Amino acid sequence: MSHMRESPPVDDQYSGGRGGGRGGSRGGTAVKRAALVIHTIVDIAAAFLGLWVLLFLLDANQGNVFVQFVKGVADPLAWWARDIFTMDTEGLRVVLNYGLPAAIYLLAGHLLAGRMRHL
Repeated sequence: MSHMRESPPVDDQYSGGRGGGRGGSRGGTAVKRAALVIHTIVDIAAAFLGLWVLLFLLDANQGNVFVQFVKGVADPLAWWARDIFTMDTEGLRVVLNYGLPAAIYLLAGHLLAGRMRHL
């Protein structure tokens, strides 16, 4: 009788599931990869929205190519929320109108990706 100890199963959220090897189910791996893609996309979207808020608050040069690029990416991501809040203070208006979509994307995307990983 051998007393060799088996290593505990690995539960990597992005691998094929328990055991971490190639023997995992292919369907589970595809779902976990899709969850990783969703997770990554919402993180990038929120990063662009947050970066635009930061650049605006720091009074970045609006004529700069990089600033224009960030705003050009952030505008379509926040199209539905850009005029929800109409404050007199421009900085607060930008924080709320671009921060709200960033928070919603992060919350909804991470919840969805988390549910997919646990299928």
